[in-house]
Amino acid sequence: MASRLVVSTFLSLDGVMQGPGGPGEDDSNDFPHGGWLAPHVDEGFGRIMGEVFDRADGMLLGRRSYDILSGHWPNVPDEEGGAKINSMPKYVATRSPMNAEWRNTEVLVGEAAQTIADLKKRTEGEILVQGSSDLLRTVQEAELVDEYRLLIFPVVLGQGKRLFAEGTTPAGLKLTGSTTTESGIMYVTYEWVGKPSYSSVV
Repeated sequence: MASRLVVSTFLSLDGVMQGPGGPGEDDSNDFPHGGWLAPHVDEGFGRIMGEVFDRADGMLLGRRSYDILSGHWPNVPDEEGGAKINSMPKYVATRSPMNAEWRNTEVLVGEAAQTIADLKKRTEGEILVQGSSDLLRTVQEAELVDEYRLLIFPVVLGQGKRLFAEGTTPAGLKLTGSTTTESGIMYVTYEWVGKPSYSSVV
């Protein structure tokens, strides 16, 4: 028994993942670009996200992302995707105890690297990490990510939280799929294959 940890993230072309959904979603560090995703959403985007969530057996969130999503999804009708997300198991990684009122949510209290490693051992299928930039740094350092599913939008922001920030743990990746939507969103998937390999072109 073991599950796969899958990171699904919206990115600008320069790697920023902060505040895609709208102003006020995450304005930390005076981020002024909240809502950069919305102008590019198209049918292809909806189809991709539907497939991502259909494949997921559970969802892992940091405390901030939990607060954002739990304020939205319980009010979404079943026919608009609410049934899947509200019914699936959800896990919140946090150092401090909390009450999680969103249905089917388990709180993982402690050091995230350890609690998530334990979670992977005792569950099966795919656990999806959506957003949660602070938590991502921890699972990257612990080499717990098995796959990245990245939606890259045709916009450059120049500032904000990045998926692969300075100091990210080096990793080797294998491209497993790529496609582009009509509005120019690139969807690429990579599997983690261990440490990077090195050579020379001269």
